[in-house]
Amino acid sequence: MTAAETLRDEILQMKRRRQLYSAGILVFLIAIVAGGYDQANDMNSGNFLNGLTQFFDYPGEIVAEAWDAGADFPALLVRFLPALIETLNIAAVASILGGLGAMVFAFLGASNLSVWPPLVPVARRMMDVMRAFPELIIALFLIYVLGTSPVPAMIAVAFHTTGALGKQFSEVNENIDSRAVEGLGACGASWLQRMRFGVLPQVLPNYLSYFMLRFEINVRASAILGFVGAGGIGTELRRTIGWGQGSGDETAALFVLLIFSIFLIDQLSSWMRQRISRTEAVT
Repeated sequence: MTAAETLRDEILQMKRRRQLYSAGILVFLIAIVAGGYDQANDMNSGNFLNGLTQFFDYPGEIVAEAWDAGADFPALLVRFLPALIETLNIAAVASILGGLGAMVFAFLGASNLSVWPPLVPVARRMMDVMRAFPELIIALFLIYVLGTSPVPAMIAVAFHTTGALGKQFSEVNENIDSRAVEGLGACGASWLQRMRFGVLPQVLPNYLSYFMLRFEINVRASAILGFVGAGGIGTELRRTIGWGQGSGDETAALFVLLIFSIFLIDQLSSWMRQRISRTEAVT
């Protein structure tokens, strides 16, 4: 048997072992789920299968009440527009502050940008800590300290955004073409000049893409934080959902506004990326 045939047989054996291990893990997980189903179903106040048949009852009521509102539905959209604007303001300010902080940490946490080496792991661990705390936990603590207002929500979202975007930005930095930076260094450029003219032009399109995606996430996060008293569209959703039957038209109007805002942000992101790409192509 040749060396190539021996290597092929070893690879096939490793592949079969991996498939066997995967199948065993899958069977084990299925057994755990099946074994715990009866106990979980007994602990539930209702029955899981019966609950599935009622899954679309509440969404159906929302759609039906919105349909019954008829010509009054656009007036509901106008009525809740200030709440949406407040949520967008919270998300926008938090995204901008978090994005600026993320850029700082991204350059400090990238190992290929000639940063003082002991500073790189410190910056990365700080970003890990920022990402570890959910916005809701931070907002609840800040609401207890600062009181009920949009400010705690903005700080909480900005804090988490700094850690999340900082990790993504730093990974973008580590994938740049280093020849431009090395060329600037050979010409005597300072570290800031190398970052400004050698790194930023390469990473800005990806920065923008990640930033706009994070802005979408922050809009939803800001809406959720409204449930704990941070204001905005989430406060209105808590009220309409809490009232249950009879307020489905208002709930539908809030969902329409939220979905429409995400759609606009996505279109704005595409337009901005295209503008940057055309500008780079011209230069």
